[in-house]
Amino acid sequence: MQRTTRRSFLRATAGAVAASTAIPYFFTAQAEEHARPRSQNDRFRIAAIGMRYQGTVITELAVPYGDLVAIADVDREVGEEAVEHFGGKATWYEDYRQMLDKEKIDVLLIGAPDHWHVKMCLDAARAGVDIFCEKPLTLTVDEGKRLCKVIAETGCVCQVGSWQRSDHRFRLACEMVRSGRIGELREIEVVLGKNQAGGPFAVEDPPPHLNWDLWQGQTPDVPYIKERSHYTFRWWYEYSGGQMTDWGTHHIDIAQWAAGAERSGPVEVYGKAAMPEVTNGYNVATDFEARYVYPNGVTMTVLDHGRNGVMLTGTEGRIFVNRGTLAGRPVEDLADAPLEREDFRLYAHDNLNRPPRMGKIDSTVNHMGNFFDCVRTRNTPVSDVVSQHRSATTCHLGNIAMHLGRPLRWDPERERFVDDDEANRWLSRPQRAGYETV
Repeated sequence: MQRTTRRSFLRATAGAVAASTAIPYFFTAQAEEHARPRSQNDRFRIAAIGMRYQGTVITELAVPYGDLVAIADVDREVGEEAVEHFGGKATWYEDYRQMLDKEKIDVLLIGAPDHWHVKMCLDAARAGVDIFCEKPLTLTVDEGKRLCKVIAETGCVCQVGSWQRSDHRFRLACEMVRSGRIGELREIEVVLGKNQAGGPFAVEDPPPHLNWDLWQGQTPDVPYIKERSHYTFRWWYEYSGGQMTDWGTHHIDIAQWAAGAERSGPVEVYGKAAMPEVTNGYNVATDFEARYVYPNGVTMTVLDHGRNGVMLTGTEGRIFVNRGTLAGRPVEDLADAPLEREDFRLYAHDNLNRPPRMGKIDSTVNHMGNFFDCVRTRNTPVSDVVSQHRSATTCHLGNIAMHLGRPLRWDPERERFVDDDEANRWLSRPQRAGYETV
C-alpha cells in the first residue's frame, strides 16, 4: 500500500513535460539523428538498471513520462521483485548489455553502484539511448574524460542525479553568490560527514540469486563479502570513494557552481586522512580533510565533521545552505531586495511552467522533469555530464591527495597533475577484461 501511494503521489506531482526551442549541441551525423525532437504525445520506452534502492527511487520518478519495458539487475531476487513492483510488464535481465541488444529503449535509468556508471553510460550512448545516471558519475578521472567525449559525439542527453541543482535553496544560494550578493567569494567550507569503519568481515559463498562476478564489473575479482555489495559498497575504495564521492558530489558540485568553477576545477589540492588497515574491512579514510585552491584564489575546505552543508563566505557576507536551511544576512536582505526572475542565470533552459520546489521529494521530481524536458527538446540538462565529471573529479583529487599524503598541483585544462607521474597514475585504475570503459 505504501508503494502504491508513493507512486501515485509522484505521478501526480511530476507534471506535464513542456517543450521549448531546441538548442543543438551535437557534432556528428549520429548525434543529429539521435537528437530529432519527439511528438508531444509520445510515451518513452524506459529501462532501469540496479533496483535495490536508488534505481527504484528514480524509476518511480520516471514512470509518469513513459512505460517501463525492461529492468536489469545482477540479483535475480531484486530484479523479479522490481518487475512485480512496477506492474509485472517489464522484462528482467541479469546482464544489462543483453537488455540493450534486445529491447527498443528510449531512456535508460542507472541506479547501479558507482564502478558501473561510466561503462553503462558509454554503452547506452552508443546504442542511441538517453540516460539518467545516479551520482557520482565516475569512479576515476580518466573514464570521466572519455565519457564526456562520447556524450558530445553521440548527442545523447545525459542527466546526472545531482538533484541539489534542482532544489530552490541550493539554486538560490548559487545565484546570489554569482550575482555578487556576498561581495567577492573568498572561502568555501563543505562538511560531508564521517565514513563508516568496520571489519574484518566474513568471506562467504555468494547467494545463488546474485551474479557476483558480474556485480564486480571492472574491479578486481575477490571473494564475496556481503558488506562489499549493496549500499555498503561506498566504504570500499574499489567501488566508490566514501563520503568524498557520495555527499561530495552533491555539496562540492554546489560549491563549484557557486564559484563559477563547474567546468574547470582547482589548481592545488591538499589532503590528510587516517587510513584503516583492516583485512577484509572497509578501506576508505576514517578521518579526512581536503583543501583546494582555485585559479582566482578562492579556497575550499572539505571536512568530515561539523554541520552538513556548504558555507560560502565573501567580502560582504556569507551564506550557509543545506537540505533544510538557507541562511545568512544576504538571505535576510532578500526581503527588501529579492532576486528577480531574470537574475536567475546559471541555467538557460528552466521550465517556467514548473515552479521551484523546496523539499527533497519535490526537488527530485523537478530534476527528473528537467531530464525529460531535455530529452524532448535536446537541450542540455541542469546536471550535465561535463559539470558532473568536473565535480566528481574534484572529489577524486581529494581522495588521491589523501592517499599520497602530500600537496598536489592540478592543471584543470589538461586534466593532469603537474610534473607528478605518481599522482597521474591514480587518474585511472586497472580494469578487468570485458568490463573496460573504452
